[in-house]
Amino acid sequence: MNTTGIQTGPGTESGLLDQFGRRATDLRISLTDKCNLRCTYCMPAEGLDWLAKDAQLSAAEIRRLVRIGVDTLGVRELRLTGGEPLVRADLVNIIAGLRADHPDLPISMTTNGVGLAKKAAALKAAGLSRLNVSMDTLHEETFKQLTRRPFLDQVLAGIDAAAAAGLTPLKINAVLMRDINDHDGVDLLTWALERGYELRFIEQMPLDADHGWTRKDMVTAAEIREHLSTKYVLSVDPRARDGAPAERFEVRSPSSEAVLGIVGIIASVTEPFCSDCRRTRITAEGKVMSCLFSREEVDLRTLLRSTDDDGAIAQRWQEAMWAKPKAHGMGHTGLGDADFVQPDRSMSAIGG
Repeated sequence: MNTTGIQTGPGTESGLLDQFGRRATDLRISLTDKCNLRCTYCMPAEGLDWLAKDAQLSAAEIRRLVRIGVDTLGVRELRLTGGEPLVRADLVNIIAGLRADHPDLPISMTTNGVGLAKKAAALKAAGLSRLNVSMDTLHEETFKQLTRRPFLDQVLAGIDAAAAAGLTPLKINAVLMRDINDHDGVDLLTWALERGYELRFIEQMPLDADHGWTRKDMVTAAEIREHLSTKYVLSVDPRARDGAPAERFEVRSPSSEAVLGIVGIIASVTEPFCSDCRRTRITAEGKVMSCLFSREEVDLRTLLRSTDDDGAIAQRWQEAMWAKPKAHGMGHTGLGDADFVQPDRSMSAIGG
């Protein structure tokens, strides 16, 4: 043990290695906990108590952490998340700085698409590689029910603008909720295939601020595949998954062997992929989360603001990942598993 109380592993030259042989190379860093939607599977209608501005990582601190991750700890790709990163006023400058530091680093971003139409071209010019846009339905009333906001037209305009700007391959993330939009999967897939986007369905996870998630109400990956198969033929993508969270499927028409496109399903609850997880997450206030469902967090912000020693920060980060659990503990029965406790943080406060 060292003074942090975390079991130490190999030196920083070994990268973000954990005790089970997994090495994190995919960095997800949250730029803000704020969001302009109130999705029912994420936060309450009244929103949350947002971080004060000085509690969030500054642009310079974000750049420093990414430099340490890439130059010292073996990070090979970066995803910017939130909350909603588009609400951060200095977003374009952050991306431009990251691109200047790392000309060849894949930099993607997950967004809800609200306001994206006005910023897509600037994001591309600043150096953003591609986008994931969250959109759970093509129907305005269902969108309002899920997000508590009437912004579907803005999201669709933002997706069009992102495609026009070249922020591709463009991925669309959708969460299906039982008795709300669970019948929308086929329509979403048809829409995505027609436009050349890769649709990814995500099982609803126990990361809602209201702690209202239940296993029986969640639409499972098996149910999603069954629903999509009412119109399409799915076959497992022959390309290696290579640590990706989504299991990818080639999509065909029943009357043709031609591949129409790809659909992915992220089944974190019913078909977990913990054994090949390669992600490390940093929250908007600079805490390392070794797992999306972690209840343990390791503070890097204090070190960032108290030392010029990048090596000390790298070591603390490496120690945090060394302590990563073997699995999230949900198994196949969700919250019924005795060793799983839902995190206090909601998804918006973690960063996906």
